[in-house]
Amino acid sequence: MTMSTAWYLRRLSRMGPQEVGGRAADALRRRRWRSAQPHSPGPTDARFTAPLPAGALAAVPPDAGKRLVAEADRLMAGHATYFGVDRDDMVDPDWWWDPKTGRRATAGYAFDVPYRDEEAIGDVKQIWEPSRHQHLTVLAAAYALTGNERYAERVAEHLRSWWAANPPLCGVHWTSGIELGIRLLSWVWIRRLLHDWPGAAELFEGNPVALHQIWHHQRWLAAFPSRGSSANNHVIAEAAGQFAASCAFGWFPSSARWRTEALRSLERHLRHNTFPSGLNRELATEYHGLVLELGLAALAEADAAGVPVPGTVRLVLLRMTDALAAVVDGRLRPPRQGDADDGHGLVVDAGGTDRWASLLVTGDAVFGRLPWWPVVTGTDVRTPLWAALIRPSSPAVTRPEHRPAHFADAGMTILRGPGGIWCRCDGGPHGFLSIAAHAHADALSVEVRHDGVDVLADPGTYCYHGQPEWRQYFRSTLGHNTLRLDGTDQSLSGGPFLWTRHARSRVLTADASDPDTARWCAEHDGYPGSVHRRRVELLADRREVHVLDEVRGPGRAAQLTFHLGPTITAELVANRAVLTWTRDGEDRSAVLDLPGRLHWRAHRGENDPPLGWYSAGFGRKEPATTLVGTGFVDGTEEFTTVLAFHG
Repeated sequence: MTMSTAWYLRRLSRMGPQEVGGRAADALRRRRWRSAQPHSPGPTDARFTAPLPAGALAAVPPDAGKRLVAEADRLMAGHATYFGVDRDDMVDPDWWWDPKTGRRATAGYAFDVPYRDEEAIGDVKQIWEPSRHQHLTVLAAAYALTGNERYAERVAEHLRSWWAANPPLCGVHWTSGIELGIRLLSWVWIRRLLHDWPGAAELFEGNPVALHQIWHHQRWLAAFPSRGSSANNHVIAEAAGQFAASCAFGWFPSSARWRTEALRSLERHLRHNTFPSGLNRELATEYHGLVLELGLAALAEADAAGVPVPGTVRLVLLRMTDALAAVVDGRLRPPRQGDADDGHGLVVDAGGTDRWASLLVTGDAVFGRLPWWPVVTGTDVRTPLWAALIRPSSPAVTRPEHRPAHFADAGMTILRGPGGIWCRCDGGPHGFLSIAAHAHADALSVEVRHDGVDVLADPGTYCYHGQPEWRQYFRSTLGHNTLRLDGTDQSLSGGPFLWTRHARSRVLTADASDPDTARWCAEHDGYPGSVHRRRVELLADRREVHVLDEVRGPGRAAQLTFHLGPTITAELVANRAVLTWTRDGEDRSAVLDLPGRLHWRAHRGENDPPLGWYSAGFGRKEPATTLVGTGFVDGTEEFTTVLAFHG
């Protein structure tokens, strides 16, 4: 999708004067760089001095190592999957090709590449993802664990191929700072994991092409940081990658300055991107995971290089870890909230490794677990490698004595009941910064699970670029378990990563202290002239979740929507839906009694317009049942939904 003049004007309206000035300077710099690309200076003392400590690899659990090697063998055979699309060309990949559309990105000066235009270059996420080189960190880890040089040789082939195909400032891989930052982080770990391979030094510090690439990546990041309204998870990735490279590859005259500036940026933006409660301010759970991974990766490099970091860095990462432990359900699944694109900071594990369990195990190793943390039984490769580098410490701060249920600054409340009933209630801000790039129009939405199974589900994200009708649906009010009035969204979208009007929510009640009945109530002003108020009660003894809605203001057309998880079968008769599913070979069921004043219909897998879909991960969607009640509400009474679990 290309951006119109109107979009640029809307985007400009969300910037402050300082950001506008910074972006103008960036534009001038890009013009200068087009005609004047300097050669990278020679290294002052190119030696790699941050290998893994002795014993780190021996601490990798055997089952996690076995899964990793199996993944590496699949890559060696040329197979990989990115966002639901299988590739079989990974023996010798075309770095500019999109297997989803069959298109190949256009060449030319990086800042002229229309990377948002799928017709011109294909799906940019499909092109970018292999070039984060996280498949190479997997291969390098397989070499480190097995000593089999064929893994190292394939890594070297791919790096030399990529460097040759992507000279500095040429093409789509030089357009986005987050890509450069994550790629640098991968290169640091590739060098570390290949340390015992005889060809490692020749591939990196003894290779003028590698040195040229490493220097230009850092020069780019120093020149074009994400600014102002765009300073979200992208700036964390940029700073983390720049910092990691300037620690591990501190071979250039500018390395000390880059390291200092990157650490300053990382510390400031980690604080700015994180609520005091520890939840990520984007209110997009996948980005909480990404930022936490990036922060831990940067901390590992600091401790490996002996670079002091401000205490606030460890404090923010500790709070993020405690918050994650607090919000996951009984199967260690966190909320599905806001955008998600399956992005990772560092990958040294097989696909399918539980990301959230891995982060909690790392948190235990680095900060120490609290008594109320959930039990984690899974294993991974990454934790012992990070733990070998990161100095264990617990900042001098009071940590929660009991599992928090309400995060007032983020507006998130988790209600829990017997049998693994888990309910997230959303009364928080509409995203982060003036554009709220990764927010959804989901004010007052609820998400209910039973023993880890999505019953009332958040449908997810599915896509970013190239399919505007699907991007709009998955981030719309209709695409969430909440109320829509007059066929409009609560917040106004100005583009795929831009909101020009934000609904304001406030939580009125959040009380999970009563073991019999947990209560939550909130309201928002997203519909001018009306206020939508919602109450949620979880009755433990009856195993019921009650949702009570009211609209204060003039009468309006309404749609009340409940999205069911993809494994849920629903039989709707009038205003009652009988829900059934299977968990671990056992049949489960519930009854959803819907407000009788609305007319109810079930939708599943509809395309025009989209309705009745669930996205388990970026680029993937599957049909799921959505129940939509339509009618007229005039503020004279509440209308109640009751979800009752059986057994």
